[in-house]
Amino acid sequence: MEHIEAIEKRLWNAADTLRANSNYASNEYFLPVMGLIFLRYAYSRYLAVKDRIEAGLPTRDGKARPLTKEDFSQQSAIYLQPEAQFDYLVSRPDSEDRARAIIEAMESIEVDYENLRGVLPKSEYQELDNQVLAQLLRTLNPDELKKVSGDVFGRIYEYFLTRFADQKAHDAGEFFTPVSLVSLIAHVLDPERGTVLDPACGSGGMFVQSAHIVEEHGQSPTDQLTFRGLEKNATTIRLAKMNLAVHGLEGDILKAITYYEDPHELVGKADYVMANPPFNVDEIDADKVKSDPRLPFGLPGVNKKEKVSNGNYVWISYFYSYLSEQGRAGFVMSSQASSAGGGEAKVRRKLVETGDVDLMISIRSNFFYTRTVPCELWFLNRNKPEAHRDKVLMIDARNVYRKVTRKIYDFSPEQQRNLVAIVWLYRGEIDRYLDLVSGYCRRTLIEAASCFGTDDENGDSIQPLLDYQAAIDSIASILHTSQITLSEDSSRAEVQKELAETLAALKATVETFQQSLAEEKEAWKEQKTTNGELKKAVGRLAPLAESSRSLVKQADLLYKLASRLIENRENERNAKSSDPWSRREITRARKGADEARQRAVEQLKQVRYFWKQAHWLTERFPEAELCDVEGLVKLADRSEIAANDWSLTPGRYVGVAPEEEDENFDFEEALREIHVELEDLNAEAVRLAATIKKNFEELGI
Repeated sequence: MEHIEAIEKRLWNAADTLRANSNYASNEYFLPVMGLIFLRYAYSRYLAVKDRIEAGLPTRDGKARPLTKEDFSQQSAIYLQPEAQFDYLVSRPDSEDRARAIIEAMESIEVDYENLRGVLPKSEYQELDNQVLAQLLRTLNPDELKKVSGDVFGRIYEYFLTRFADQKAHDAGEFFTPVSLVSLIAHVLDPERGTVLDPACGSGGMFVQSAHIVEEHGQSPTDQLTFRGLEKNATTIRLAKMNLAVHGLEGDILKAITYYEDPHELVGKADYVMANPPFNVDEIDADKVKSDPRLPFGLPGVNKKEKVSNGNYVWISYFYSYLSEQGRAGFVMSSQASSAGGGEAKVRRKLVETGDVDLMISIRSNFFYTRTVPCELWFLNRNKPEAHRDKVLMIDARNVYRKVTRKIYDFSPEQQRNLVAIVWLYRGEIDRYLDLVSGYCRRTLIEAASCFGTDDENGDSIQPLLDYQAAIDSIASILHTSQITLSEDSSRAEVQKELAETLAALKATVETFQQSLAEEKEAWKEQKTTNGELKKAVGRLAPLAESSRSLVKQADLLYKLASRLIENRENERNAKSSDPWSRREITRARKGADEARQRAVEQLKQVRYFWKQAHWLTERFPEAELCDVEGLVKLADRSEIAANDWSLTPGRYVGVAPEEEDENFDFEEALREIHVELEDLNAEAVRLAATIKKNFEELGI
């Protein structure tokens, strides 16, 4: 998975470019593309489990029985006939009708899987040129993805859904909820077994993430969970069923307008409700829903047009009403809803008074691909422990995020785990919290060890730190043998001296880092996993993490100094004409050093990153117990909520987080870079002035 992001982007760019060679607009092109990714993903999962299934097949007279679709369903995969396997489609010659071959592949799957009948794209391929289809098939079948393990194509499927959502290619992008939010909801709900209902299911992400949770617990989601969904858009239902199918799942997803229809008849029967409904809808016919049994708290308010003034609390009421006596719900909601006034406030008060509001999580803006608004995650629990009946856990996660692009944020996997760890403490699941802290400590040591030896994606051994040292040594050697003498008082001589000193300092720090790592690995063999002992371990690992940070600075500085020295030498009149000076050799050495630097820096950053996760938790929850943390979390009781107009906005309770210093900003390094840039600009100014003077002289001016 290390390079999956680069692969995703490359595949998307290639597929999107091919759209120019078709008659489709983006809102028409996305379905045939998703269909091919479905086929490729299905084939990837098919291959991943095929050998294991065959090894366990019963035999008679020395012959194993034929493979069946049930064999693959038990492994969360799809059984594929030979004509539906992706390699077969890619290998079709130009003389064949590829559209026909793809259609036949889809039809063979529909024969085996009744729930996909009429779902998979077929006729859409007839509008694509044979050569465009050939290129698209090859694009989605790169060599580097043929031997990958893990859920790589699952990520690619989600990535393409994301990009099409970003383009508003279908239904204004509303069919897709960011995986980051869906995964957080699923991990907080922690489904084990029963019926999962999504009354606004979009592309089915809630179902897929629920299945992942069951798999994390070592269980089969097809055995433990039943999926029921409602969706108004027929095309989106197709996307959802394809999404479920590529994960080896099935679900009963019906076309319905949830405001007025309840075809599954699951009021009071759902074990889990998960959803991301449309926000702030103001077109719901009040007369049609006023007597709906799914509105136990009444209508939230009606405007002059006899419409529900805001549909947020219609959705919230529906979600609550679907839950069984043991049921739990998690859903995305507009941030306006948690403090709305008027009729909405009355409904909210009744909901809080049930004691079934479990926790609230505030999410900052820019988590969605098609809208920038902030939101909140609501969690209801009809079976809350008595000790929590009059309390609501408030988590303000607006300061917890990772910047993906300039306009899109999400949670890193570790940020998500840390937020879920707060919920574990709330539920008294201390062992899970301690396991997480322990895991971060172990990962810190693993990443530190990988600085001195690890295998790359080709299975070749690399030593990031030592390789980088060798690359810089190589540049220094080339510069030395070039025999170009600089005056002792020149700035270039100072750079050369600083390079030598920094290289010596890096080698000394590496030696200290390696020795510290050896000591910590030895100490970890006797490590106890009680909270007190783990806190000591986090403190003990702090110097190792700080040392990795220092090495990052030294590694970056070394490369900058070496590059400056090379550029200065290049600008010396006698450098380019000097026989010992090989521009090709120095260019190759410089490129190799930069690649080695990037590998070393990325590996070193991982050391501090995982230590920081452990430190983040132990600093905020030193006793491994839930406690109020300014700006992050507070367990608010009902009297406090009543005093705040029954608001469920976490920010009103947790306070303001203390401002944290950006540890990635290095003032000393920033000044150094400014100084270096100024020197370069001054040197460039001198060269330009000399060139201008020479040009004027040649013109006789």
